[in-house]
Amino acid sequence: MHDERLKPMSPLRKAMLRPELGAICGTFLVFVFFFLVARDTGMFSAEGVMNWGIVAAQFAIIAVGAGLLMIAGEFDLSVGSMIGFSGMVIAIVGVAWGYPIWLAILAAFALAMLIGAINGWIVVKTGLPSFIVTLASLFILRGLTIFLSISATRQTIVGGVRDAAEGDWLAPLFGGKVFGGLFVWLADIGVISTYTRGTRAGEPVVDGIPMMMVWAIGLIVFAHVLLTKTPFGNWIYASGGDAQAARYTGVPVKRVKVSMFVFTAFCATVFATCQVMEFGSAAADRGLLKEFEAIICVVIGGALLTGGYGTVIGAALGALIFGVVQQGLFFTGVESSLFRVFLGVILLLAVIMNTYTRRLITGER
Repeated sequence: MHDERLKPMSPLRKAMLRPELGAICGTFLVFVFFFLVARDTGMFSAEGVMNWGIVAAQFAIIAVGAGLLMIAGEFDLSVGSMIGFSGMVIAIVGVAWGYPIWLAILAAFALAMLIGAINGWIVVKTGLPSFIVTLASLFILRGLTIFLSISATRQTIVGGVRDAAEGDWLAPLFGGKVFGGLFVWLADIGVISTYTRGTRAGEPVVDGIPMMMVWAIGLIVFAHVLLTKTPFGNWIYASGGDAQAARYTGVPVKRVKVSMFVFTAFCATVFATCQVMEFGSAAADRGLLKEFEAIICVVIGGALLTGGYGTVIGAALGALIFGVVQQGLFFTGVESSLFRVFLGVILLLAVIMNTYTRRLITGER
């Protein structure tokens, strides 16, 4: 029987309640804008797409972890310091101490995830805001990274990682490329261009998809399935929406939150490992401000700062917007420092839109 007290929701209102709506619109507008102003600069050539695709993948890897944690109602401001710390652990263990790179990578993941678990444990046991706990971790990890690098090598930049990783079985999972044969075939049939001079003459300008992008896609798919297709995903939403009510229904809120801190640390270490393998070195200042960039990606993707609302797809689109804009400014010759201006403006607009969305959901005025 139809209940007259229930008013049907209009299609427009349903669309407005989609967390990733703003990110979808933003992605469309960004692509249209740069296609109109930068299509003759090579931005949308195979090499150009690879450039902004890699940047977007970097943002996406850390945004996925930050997104799930924010949906669970918490923040992690130590992500950037975790990137620098994890990369330095790999360099010190694998280069300075001479252990196999695969062992150095596993050590970095183990330490980072342990620190993430400690952050989560402190938050759930003490009831302190995660903002404060992870802000403390930010400074502790950054200082510890500098101390370890100077103590072990007497410098804050440690090179030689690429040479140490030669022949390693695990390193290619973070620093290699896939589908190289496909790009050679695309070059042969003229779809993508090739180098015309130098030692690489005749080779395709894009010789494969970097593992950074593979990891980004894999993490996005994994986190999306986890959040939307599993009971644990419902627990994440419940923990961020109303933790006390979730406890009453049997949701292990503390375990969920700690798990999300661990996952965020895992994503940060994936980013750090790919970066170390790409550059062949680790630096104590790597990851600076990445924690804020990850949070901005998630907010642009429609997540509420109060938790309990958001999607992985939205966070991924936020990362894509960042990647396109950052490289788009380069291709159009605009001063790169304006990218920070863009971050601030887009964050403000996203928060305003998300606040309006929350009021639509709750009925607040």
